[in-house]
This record gives sequence, C-alpha cells and structure tokens, in this order.
Amino acid sequence: MGDKSTFKQLREDEREVRKRLIIKAAKELFEEKSFHEIGMRDIAVKAGVSAASIYRYFPSRDDLFVEALIQDINEIEERFQQRLEHRDTIEDITLAVVDYMIDNEATFQMMCHFMIRGELNPQALKKFNGVQRYFLNMFDKLVKGTEGSGKLRLNTQAFFASLAGIVLTFRNYPGRTAEEKRKAIHKLALIIMRQGTDALDKA
Repeated sequence: MGDKSTFKQLREDEREVRKRLIIKAAKELFEEKSFHEIGMRDIAVKAGVSAASIYRYFPSRDDLFVEALIQDINEIEERFQQRLEHRDTIEDITLAVVDYMIDNEATFQMMCHFMIRGELNPQALKKFNGVQRYFLNMFDKLVKGTEGSGKLRLNTQAFFASLAGIVLTFRNYPGRTAEEKRKAIHKLALIIMRQGTDALDKA
C-alpha cells in the first residue's frame, strides 16, 4: 500500500514538473514571437516534449495560457503586499502596475488575448474569470490601503482598464527608445489617475 502511494506521488510530482516546464516554454516564446504566431507545436519544441503530450496536460492553448496567468498571480500578489507594507502612494502604485505590464510581456499578451477574444472554451473562461476577479480584488485592497485612498473613489475595473489601454497603445510606439516609451506611459498613467481623482472629488 505504501509503495503504491509513493509511486502515485512520484507520478503526480512528475506531472507537475512537466506542466511547469511547458508553461515556462510558452512564456519564453513570448519574448521571441507575438501571441498569434505561437502554436502548441512551437511550445512542444521549446519544452522538449512531443506535441501530443502537451494535450495530456492542457486541452487547448487557452487552458495552457490561463494556467500561466494563475502562476503569475503569486508574483503579483507578493509585489502588491510589499506596496501595502511600504505604504506607497497612489502614484507609486499606478507606476508599479504599468511597469509590471511593460516588463512582463508574456503576462500582458495573455491578458490582452483573453480580454479581446471573449470566446474561450468554458473551462478556460471560468479559470480566466477567476484570475481576473482575484487580480482586481488584490488591486482594490492595495488602493484602499494607501494614504489618500479615500479620495480615490475610482472604480477599480475602470482604473485598471485605463492603465492597460495606455500600455497597449504606447508600448510599441515607433521612433522612441524603450526608456522614452516608459516615461510617456508613466506620464499618461498619472494623468489618468489624477483626472479620475479630481473628477470624483468634484462630484
């Protein structure tokens, strides 16, 4: 009985290792190609596994990318927690959010893919909706825990959507260096944050 339990545990551990390997390969590909250029076969080659074996772990590409997003949530949560502990301002948090989107190309591409498409398979859609709610709940807690947050009565979803839109629009702006694009995004993000705060204070 003990041997069977040990064998089962080893198989489960092996399965998790393979899943993490496949997710890692998919995210690395985002540094080389755009989302729509990446197929399951590309991911299989990058991970060093057969294309058929990927489907044992992930029924579709969407399922794979949702799992990758879930993995990223842990890192995002740690960063948010640090912001709360340091009592960062709304400005600091706004810039931290857009910096994360800029610096984590794979995560940002997956988020945009799911937000734009909308017609995911039911299992992937359910998981993505859960990820989205969890992320927005974290962001909401973070904003509420900052100094002056009582004045910022912006809807969390509208605020986050505005920041994502700014990054999406200007992250590949032609004719500018990476640093110039980041500075422009920072400036626009702070304008959105301040205008929203002013408008709500006057309401």
